[in-house]
Amino acid sequence: MKNSFKIPQLLLRIALGIGFLTTVSDRLGLLPAGTRNIEWGAWDKFIDYTGTLMPFLDRPVVNIMGGIATFLEASIGILLIIGFKTRWAAIAGCGLTLIFALAMTIFLGIKAPINFAVFSTCTGSLLLSTIPVYYWSIDNAGNNSAE
Repeated sequence: MKNSFKIPQLLLRIALGIGFLTTVSDRLGLLPAGTRNIEWGAWDKFIDYTGTLMPFLDRPVVNIMGGIATFLEASIGILLIIGFKTRWAAIAGCGLTLIFALAMTIFLGIKAPINFAVFSTCTGSLLLSTIPVYYWSIDNAGNNSAE
């Protein structure tokens, strides 16, 4: 039996990409307010939360850091879904979520990153970065023939 990563890597790419884009949509208020499982629902609430992860920074700097994190998460999500620069996007996703996991653990306790599935996202991103070929991706365009 041949071991193939075709379907699992595609599903992992899409799941991680959607996960990154959903959190961005939440903090930008693009998801319906008052809906279950909406964590922030607005930028200011997200920045308040970000401030708890960076209590050593002033509010204007926290705003900038929140903006950088949001830009990175949106970029990573889009790149993973379309399969462009997939390995680099996965490595960036792993690094970014590792930073989140550490900050959350230090300032909020171990339960916070577990509740947000940050360790799973970090590990899934790391695993995705090790897959040799990204089928059904821009990275592999023209090479998707059967093996």
